[in-house]
Amino acid sequence: MLARNGAPGDLDRLTQDLAQVTDAAGTVIPADAWRDDEALYLQFDLPGMDRAGIELVTERDTLTLTAERPSPIPAGARPVLTERPTGRFTRRLTLSDALDTASAEAAYDNGVLTLRIPLAAHAKPRRIAISGGSPRIPGGPVRQLPAPGGPRSGPAG
Repeated sequence: MLARNGAPGDLDRLTQDLAQVTDAAGTVIPADAWRDDEALYLQFDLPGMDRAGIELVTERDTLTLTAERPSPIPAGARPVLTERPTGRFTRRLTLSDALDTASAEAAYDNGVLTLRIPLAAHAKPRRIAISGGSPRIPGGPVRQLPAPGGPRSGPAG
């Protein structure tokens, strides 16, 4: 669902994308992704980030997540220990054309950003009704198919 054609290999590429993308500081925004029959769901860990500093943008087939975490150390103070990454973080994912990004919804709660992107109508599974009779063939006459084991027309061989 995060690749263009929705083929089985696309989910493998998604997994690789999720595992390999890092920002300039070498920090990755951890993510999980799953889907059901209605939508694709993405969750990103963004602990300690203010919702106002998070931006989600879709353009063509790309989702871009940008978030910023300022340093908690006051200006002029001498850092003793700095293990938590600060600064601007970006994550880009390639989305499938089977997603309706115009109807996407996002929520941020307890440091986790959850994004729901519905499947486009053409990508949802659907049943095809089966009727009786002969199928119509565009541009041709409607033909009756011979019944199994029925009489055959034409010369006998």
